[in-house]
Parts: sequence; structure tokens; C-alpha cells
Amino acid sequence: MNKKCTAYSKMWFLALLLITFVAGCASNAQEIPVIPDTVAPTVSFTAPANGAVAVATNRKVSVAFSEAMNPSTITKDTFLVTDSSGVSVPGTVSPFGTTAVFTPSSNLAVNTLYTVTVSNGVEDLAGNTMLTDYVFTFTTAAVTDSTRPTVIDTVNADNAVNVATNTKVGATFSEVMDPLTITSTTFKLTQGVNNVAGVVTYSGTNAVFTPSNTLAAGTKYTATITTGAKDLAGNALLSNYVWSWTTAAAADTTRPTVNLVNPANQATNVVISSAVNATFSEAMDPLTISTETFTLKNGVSPVAGTVEYVALSKIATFKPTTNLATGTLYTATITTVASDLAGNTLAVDYVWSFTTDNVVVPPPVALINLGSVSSFGIMATSAITNTGAATMVNGDVSLDPGTSNGLLPVQVNGTIHINDTVSAQARIDLLAAYNSAKALAPGVTVPAGMDLGAFPNGGLPGVLPPGTYTSGSTMLVSTPLTLDGKGNPNASWVFQIGSSLTTTNSVSLTNGAQAKNVYWVPTASATVGVGTIFNGNIIAGVSATGQTGAVINGRILAGATSPGTIALDTNTVNVPQ
Repeated sequence: MNKKCTAYSKMWFLALLLITFVAGCASNAQEIPVIPDTVAPTVSFTAPANGAVAVATNRKVSVAFSEAMNPSTITKDTFLVTDSSGVSVPGTVSPFGTTAVFTPSSNLAVNTLYTVTVSNGVEDLAGNTMLTDYVFTFTTAAVTDSTRPTVIDTVNADNAVNVATNTKVGATFSEVMDPLTITSTTFKLTQGVNNVAGVVTYSGTNAVFTPSNTLAAGTKYTATITTGAKDLAGNALLSNYVWSWTTAAAADTTRPTVNLVNPANQATNVVISSAVNATFSEAMDPLTISTETFTLKNGVSPVAGTVEYVALSKIATFKPTTNLATGTLYTATITTVASDLAGNTLAVDYVWSFTTDNVVVPPPVALINLGSVSSFGIMATSAITNTGAATMVNGDVSLDPGTSNGLLPVQVNGTIHINDTVSAQARIDLLAAYNSAKALAPGVTVPAGMDLGAFPNGGLPGVLPPGTYTSGSTMLVSTPLTLDGKGNPNASWVFQIGSSLTTTNSVSLTNGAQAKNVYWVPTASATVGVGTIFNGNIIAGVSATGQTGAVINGRILAGATSPGTIALDTNTVNVPQ
């Protein structure tokens, strides 16, 4: 055989080997099993929440799912809102990733029960449908929402250094936002004058910007959320929110962990109305915290519920749709799909168990219906004075009757109503709320002048479980007071005070307690002490005072029964949603 033939033979041999190798790779590739998605989607979060009361009439309705959904299956036929007569509410349905929003054609009716049904006709991107219809209800009040949302926390912090180059960018809002307004147009990341490419996602109260590529090391980046971002009532941010940070030279490869759970592992005698929560070691990607990754089971039977993640506290909460069964072992699981903002997942599933109490707990104290008052942070029936330039009311203000208002428009993140139809109605509703609170059956007797921070009701001094607390005289908070919700987000407190309330120390909340469900009802006056943090709604018969630097997470409503004044001094008032 000549040299040319020999060369050709070698080429054919090498070609044959190459073909055989490629065919073998293709064959091996085909042998790798493709695991189909057969997991049914679930509803993870709703706004309004199930059973919510005093909902503003100008709100949209939002539902978040456990995974991205097929938008063509989310329509007005599969996302239905009906009134108390069963009549469908006209409106449009807009799907957006893991979220869907129903926008009524006009404001909802006042004082009306609405039912929302998300049918099992909705599908995820793999064609899986929900196993059953998801139904929840809420009730409106004679009020509209005009309070602007704010940004209350960010990831990363403003002026932070040594930020991991594989970070995502996060922002937490003061209330649930309209996801259709949280986009790459309203949430931007820039390096100098150049926009960083990325994708914006939204869940609950959390927005996340995910860069398309790893960020450059040792570089300053600036994030901006514009006034195009709006809440579910259409209220926009007052101004653009801007923060910056500088990256380090390395990526974040540290896995997150679960640091604390409630109820604790192996806990017994857990209240059947409890929610279940877990605190993480670092900020998590909210889209990975859902009813798919955070589950609760009774044996092998899943418990229906919703999951909410609050980035500010790093706490994820599973809220059962109904009370748990008595005397029953439950197991909670957070899977390894849960990841931090750098994409690091839990190393293993986190699993813990607890057993409920055998005693059926009576229902919580009925919530006081504030009616049209619910949007107001400050309300007086004589005069409002203010001696602090830094005073800020994140809510509406009402003065009726009266003309002496010491608050400037720039100090009110809402609307000021003075002697108009809105303030007139609010004055009527304030008296009704006051009378309702006073008409409740007397609860736990608090001795006259007792310091609630030292009151041992519930077993621990200074820790009060839900209920009604009654004093024929004054109440004090001289040492720190904690209101323990026992894991129930609907837990409520009513403090019936025969004379005045005076605080010189802070009132804090734990285990699901919410400021909107706490009512302080002094017959005379209320005074919130210097530099303290106060949680709850003050419904005073006469007057109220916020001393220098006090922060009130709730409302100051004065003059229910007599011409009432409110005096402020460098205070912040945050109206609960």
C-alpha cells in the first residue's frame, strides 16, 4: 500500500473513532433521566389576607403562587371576585410571573364581604393544575387608601462595603405593592451611568433585582426604585429611593441556615391557632420561600395555609388556613430549594416537630371596627399641635371640628382632612369604635396604677397574651412590655382604661402580634413617653400626647367623647396596613 493510501486509511480510522465517540456521548446523554415537573402549584400569599377587615375600597386584589404560572390560564374565569350576594365584580386580571392581580373596574362597595376564588383551572408552566380551588374572603370599610408606600429595608445596605459579587439586590416595602409596577423600569441597578442588565421579581412586600452576570469586584453600584412603584391602591412612592454599595473581590458561597423556629422543635401544648415561623441566618430570596418549600404536615397529610417572608426580620411564616387539630403531632419542613440572595441553598432540609395542646382555646377578642378611621394616623376633635420639625405621620390626618393644625403637609405621608365630609364621618366612626371597645365584657383585672411591664399575667412578668385587660383607674408602662401573639396573626388586645394611660417605656410585639390588633382605650388621656417605641391604636376619650422622639406604630385618635387635642414633638406615626 502506498503512503497516500496509508494516510487515507488513518484518516478514515480516526473519523470512525470520532463518529463512534459522538454517538456514544449522544447515547449517554439520552440515558440521563429527565425528571418531569408533576408538583401541583399552590397559593402562597394573598393581599388582602384571608379574613382581613377594614380593607380600603380602592384596592386591587393580589395572589402569589408557589411557582411561575402559565399566564394564559389566569383569567377572569379562573380568578373571580364576588360580593356578598354572589355577584361577580367587574374587573381585569393581570398575571405576572408568580403573581396575579385583579383590578376592579371601580372602587369596591363599603362595608361589604367579598369572596375571592382562584380555581383549579390555573396551571403552572408544566401544565400542572392546583389540586383544589383556593378561596379567601375580606371585608371593606368606608375608607380609601391614600397612604404612600415607603422602602423600609434594602439588600444591600446603603454605603455597604465588601458586598459579594454574586449578590442579588433587594428592597422591602412598608406594604404590599402592585407587582405590575415593580419592573426593570422602576427598579434599576447602575454602575456609574451604565445600566446593569438583570431581571426584577416581586413577592409579598419584597422586590429582588437579579443581575444577568456576576458584578465586577471592587466597584460601586447604585440601586434606584422610582416613583413608578405603586401599592395596590395606586399610591406611588413620594420620591425615588436610591442607595449604593461597593463590591468585594469575592463571591458569597456560604450557605444560609435556620437559626430559630417557633414553635420550637419538640414543643408541646402549642396553641392550635399558632402560626409556624423560621428565622434565617441571612436575607433570603423571597421567591424561594413559598408553600412549595415551607410545608406543614399532620403525618403525611399537608396542612393548607399561606407563607409570608419578611426580609427585614429574615422570618418566614406559615399561616394555617384554619386552626390546627388538638393533641396532634405536626412536622414542619423547609427544603433545600430555599436560597439566599447569592443563590446558596440550605445544605439539607430543615425539619422540626411540635404537638398541639389538648385544650380548645377560645376565639380571640373581637377586633374593633375602626371604619373610616383606619386610614388615619392622627385624629383630633379640637386641635393638633406639633413642636418637632422631624415629626412624620405615615398615614392620613383628621381634625374635626377645629382649625388649629400644627402639622405641615410635608410632615404627612397621606391626606389632611379638616372639617370636610371625610373628617365628619371619621368623627362618627371614632365614637362608634370607642363605644365598642368600652362595651366589651371586662377582662383580666389590672389593679389601679399597675405597671403592665411588671404584671405577671400569662406566667412571665411583662409578657401579656391576647385578651381584654380592664382597669377602673390608670394604667402604666414603666418597664418594658411585650405582647405575645402566641403565633396567631389575628391575636388581639383591648386595654379598657378607666382614667389615663402613661408610658415611660416601650411596648413591643412578638410571635405574630400586630400593632393593628392592639387597642388602648383610656377614658381620659394617653401619654407616650420620651424616646420610646409604642405599638397599638390609642382611642382616647379626650386627649393624647407624644413626647419627644416617641415612635408610634399604630394610631393616635383623640376626642372620642369630648373635644380632644393631640400634642406631638418629633414623633413618627406609622399606620398599620
